[in-house]
Amino acid sequence: MNPSELLVQKALHPLEPLTASEITKAVTIMKREKELNDTVKFVQVVLYEPDKELVSNFKEGDSIDREAFIILLDSAENKTYEAIVSITKEEVVSYEYIPNVQPSFTLEDFDIEQVCKNDPDYQAALLKRGVTNPDLVMIDPWSAGYFNELDEPSTRVARALAWVRKSENDNGYAYPLTGLYAVVDLNKKEIIRIEDYGVKPLPPTEGNYAPELSDSIEVRKDLKPLEIIQAEGPSFEVNGHHIKWQKWDFRISFTPREGLVIHQVGFEDKGKRRPILYRASLSEMVVPYADTTEMHGRQNAFDAGEYGMGQLANSLELGCDCLGHIHYFDAVMADHNGNIRTIPNAICLHEEDYGVAWKHTDWRTDDVEVRRSRRLVVSFFSTVANYDYGFFWSFYQDGTIEQEVKLTGMLNTGALDEGEIPKYGNLIAPQLNATFHQHFFNFRLDMELDGSKNSVVEIETVPEEKGPNNPYNNGWYPVSKTFKTEKEAVRKMNLESVRTWKVINPNSKNFVGQPVGYKIVTGENCLPFANDDSSLIKRAGFLKNHLHVTKFDRKEQFASGSYPNQSKGGEGLTKYIEANRNIENEDLVVWYTMGHHHLTRTEDWPIMPTAYTNFQLKPVGFFDHNPALDLPRPALKSSCQSNQKSSCKH
Repeated sequence: MNPSELLVQKALHPLEPLTASEITKAVTIMKREKELNDTVKFVQVVLYEPDKELVSNFKEGDSIDREAFIILLDSAENKTYEAIVSITKEEVVSYEYIPNVQPSFTLEDFDIEQVCKNDPDYQAALLKRGVTNPDLVMIDPWSAGYFNELDEPSTRVARALAWVRKSENDNGYAYPLTGLYAVVDLNKKEIIRIEDYGVKPLPPTEGNYAPELSDSIEVRKDLKPLEIIQAEGPSFEVNGHHIKWQKWDFRISFTPREGLVIHQVGFEDKGKRRPILYRASLSEMVVPYADTTEMHGRQNAFDAGEYGMGQLANSLELGCDCLGHIHYFDAVMADHNGNIRTIPNAICLHEEDYGVAWKHTDWRTDDVEVRRSRRLVVSFFSTVANYDYGFFWSFYQDGTIEQEVKLTGMLNTGALDEGEIPKYGNLIAPQLNATFHQHFFNFRLDMELDGSKNSVVEIETVPEEKGPNNPYNNGWYPVSKTFKTEKEAVRKMNLESVRTWKVINPNSKNFVGQPVGYKIVTGENCLPFANDDSSLIKRAGFLKNHLHVTKFDRKEQFASGSYPNQSKGGEGLTKYIEANRNIENEDLVVWYTMGHHHLTRTEDWPIMPTAYTNFQLKPVGFFDHNPALDLPRPALKSSCQSNQKSSCKH
């Protein structure tokens, strides 16, 4: 098909994600211009985002040169290429071979079960473990990482971990085939070698969590319906991927690697739209395990850079994943052959009541003023083999932005001998071990508080010295420092000094003469325990600190580098900051890493109750007063009525 024959709808905005017809056209141009054969796989086809200046100056109706950024893998030659294709001009703008790298997994790479099951040596290894029906074996492909020359990117490999079901719908994670690894060549679709570290007996108890499959689950019968009704519809407006809600205004998109991306966040203040964030997304997610054995010691998954959080997104369901009046967005991407793959309802947009926004009771007059808080939530969920992750961006009426990750799903399990007590994990059922591990999430925050020139300030609280200025020895005050260079801004949290970081615009002052700002409000966090010589730290050195700040460079998108799969390390943030560029009063990017430290417990089995970890961006001097002062008084509900004076000021 001639690319010009494809009907491509005109994009409403330069940051609108590529449509299905645009992806198809880009793939067609690519195949035609470079005469690609079937051995070339499309790892990623996404919008090549235009320069900031073009986006900032865009006016409705302006012409847009739509471009696609494409990552290709020639599986026959084991070579990776990057290309930029102009969909508008129907030409390949650039085409570059990227040596010594392996791109992230495609969905085709996840499907290696049959490769293992058809291998006679693998079948023999199963028989050693008493598994006579390979059809009941389930295999999770794990990224190889880089531990020695066997992991060189000259061969595209994955490690296959195995479990076995007792029946077709059984939870196989209850029965790990511990000690058995298959290393698979993903390009040739064949086993390179089998690593067998000895047979472990299968644990004796089932781990089913659906009531139909487990005799031990009796569903509760004492829950009354809880309905969320918005009789007049939602308060938000959606135009393409542009969202307006009360005073908030932003855009969204979706990529196979990052998942949900937030663009051009602004807040209306005194009749004027004030920019806060240019782009925000998950940059990388790393899950290192604590076990030192050969079976588990190489488990350091880079869930975004190696697997792709976006391409593993769920289709969300009303009443299950989201409640209320929901607006869904589909995620449109290319599969490995360049064909369109659509994930219906990948993104959920809805409003939530969030309790009391603010309240005060004047005890002298008994007058009460109270306002209800509401937040706008945009979210998606991904399943990466055993684990499930929800990513929730929330926008509050007081100007706060929050990113919350919800962790649930299935623990990574291993089998134990009878009476064996694990050192690096916990018994969650008889002879069933769940290894201790951590989850690290790095978020890239391209800031633009009241404009593109920003700085980052560190605030620490110190006690006042003893003396005449502190007669009761109770004094304390904050001390601020503005980072000047990238290496200065490599920082850890410090509970003793209540260390916080604030992004400011030194060129924009509030009504008391202070630079306007937004601070990072840290939630739960931790640091890795692997030492500097470990493969983990070589490949993800950014985990050693919670904060990095870099001068904006559009090529610097990911904390682990562009190609972490089978990488030896040294890329990404650890490399970016070596330039030690000036970051004071510059166009800058803030990288925040938060960690969840998971010491496994019996209550996490057979399926994890959701764990939560988050951070917030909270205005500090950005507004002249509480921006939620103008919220309307809540309507009095009949269930609130009593003989006492209404607390809702009615």
